Amino acid sequence: MARQPVVRHNDWGVLTPPTLGAWEPTLSVTVVVPTFNYQRTLPYVLAGLAGQSYPAHLLEVLVVDDQSSPAQELPEVRPDNTRLIRVEEGWGRANACHLGALAADGDVLHWYDADMLAHREEVEAHARWHHLVDYAVPGGDKLFVDPTSLFDLDPADVRDRVAAGGAADLFPGEAHEPHQWVVDYWDKTDDLRTAGPRAQRFHIGMTGSVTKALYLDSDGFDRTLRLGEDMHLGHSLAQAGGVFVVDREARSWHLGRSQVLRRAEQVNRFNDPYLADLVPTMRPKRNKRGRAYQVPYLEVVVPAGPADETIRVVDSLLDGDVPDLRVTVVGPWSTVHDDRVQPVEDPVLETRLVHRSYLHEPRVRLVETAPATSDAEFVLTLPDVSLAPLPIALSAMLGDLERTHHGARLLSYATGGAARVERTAALARVARLAGPDDDREALMDEAFGVKTYDATAVGWVPTAEREVERFVLGARPAVDPARSEERLMKVLHQDDAPSGGSAPEPEEKRGLFGRRK
Repeated sequence: MARQPVVRHNDWGVLTPPTLGAWEPTLSVTVVVPTFNYQRTLPYVLAGLAGQSYPAHLLEVLVVDDQSSPAQELPEVRPDNTRLIRVEEGWGRANACHLGALAADGDVLHWYDADMLAHREEVEAHARWHHLVDYAVPGGDKLFVDPTSLFDLDPADVRDRVAAGGAADLFPGEAHEPHQWVVDYWDKTDDLRTAGPRAQRFHIGMTGSVTKALYLDSDGFDRTLRLGEDMHLGHSLAQAGGVFVVDREARSWHLGRSQVLRRAEQVNRFNDPYLADLVPTMRPKRNKRGRAYQVPYLEVVVPAGPADETIRVVDSLLDGDVPDLRVTVVGPWSTVHDDRVQPVEDPVLETRLVHRSYLHEPRVRLVETAPATSDAEFVLTLPDVSLAPLPIALSAMLGDLERTHHGARLLSYATGGAARVERTAALARVARLAGPDDDREALMDEAFGVKTYDATAVGWVPTAEREVERFVLGARPAVDPARSEERLMKVLHQDDAPSGGSAPEPEEKRGLFGRRK
């Protein structure tokens, strides 16, 4: 089986989709339509889907009734293969969409809200990307419109006009409002091709689609979210290796203005604490020194060694300029016992000292086996505890990865090993692309970019030399952090221009974690 095409960063321009109407689809598509008291608009939504160019035998529509009152019923005009399921537990769009995904028969899941009206080729435009790669996350283009005039039409007439290619003429005299903040960012980033990791922030679920395989490989919708579920799903799909495509030929009418447009300030105020807790890339919402979150920005995996060195390394990580992290220490913790023994002669004394040092530290996790995957945005894996980072070493390295959109940095140790700083999304994409005979390191370099440094040149020092100062109220740091970071960034930036990414956004002017540069 031939390997899938490799998309570097989010530059989906290397993919060439077939011309609409000039190809033969083979994948089945389930359009998931969550609905809660949309009895007035749903007949027109299903009428538009009944007029699609996509082959009827490959199209399923799954209406998920989120406990509407009165209960939603299917209208007469609808696609041939339309089913209705009812939510029995939980509530909200995220919950309904997730239940629809699990119940869907299609190879592709296409989310579609119950106040949207599709143009004839909307489903076809989405599906063509999934025939190219299984990790595409296409999003369509929509215009907001006052639907009042639509309600004078019979749904059968709407279906026929959509099927004839006349959806664009359904609202000839109405004001057509674009999803402006999204369109502006598309224009700024060549339709997300140069957006790099930031592309996930512009995932709009009401016009999005994904292969069912990619959805199941991701964390999917967070069913506890009542708002902001699209942005969280974008993060989940990115972490699973997704690439975010803009297809302006996947067109829809949005019947009325969305709540986000009508009540933007209130919606954002509600969303901020939820998304900041779950989405590490929401860095502007995480610029609170010392805060910990459900999903960390960085996970560091440390193999337990001699107690003094291990404790010093872990303390140096906790003492650094990246407070938004989790330290996972791998060791034989089950050997720590309560048997009667002379304490200082305990055979597992070294393990015991590390165990007790971090048993109640909330940012440290003690495990016996290194985790196979991580929910963090980046993972740093240490080969041993012979080196420890200076306070600014981690933020400088992560800043370099954010600047270049690269996938990994290797930090070589004098002991012969290497620390690896890797982007979780890049690891997932490589795993999706790699065949049994592929060199994954070379594939990571092709898809994202990899650079190697001597660890001691970028802020790592022998563990014995790394002192973690005790906190003293009002004390000033012994080293000027700005000067140290400037020195490190010169090393990191030499012979390396930004690769495949856009210029830093205004939020980054204060540094990676909010410190003014």
